[in-house]
Amino acid sequence: MQQDKQPAYRPVVFRDRSAGYAFLTRSTASSEQTIEWDDGETYPVIDVEISSESHPFYTGKARTLDSEGRIDRFERRYGGQRPDASA
Repeated sequence: MQQDKQPAYRPVVFRDRSAGYAFLTRSTASSEQTIEWDDGETYPVIDVEISSESHPFYTGKARTLDSEGRIDRFERRYGGQRPDASA
């Protein structure tokens, strides 16, 4: 593998501004902004719109569809009777 053709893989901080959450990981992403992390080192920081701290699926705030209401509406519209399978 040619090392000069690979992007730099280094520690980067990803910050979710809406949740006030940040995590340090390794990435090839780059940024001009930097942040001082808990260990005293300075790392590039990338702001993200959504993370596991603010995503509705992971936070338990996901909406559930009213599937029962859809079934009732379908049965009212079409009579609620199923066609006879033997006919």
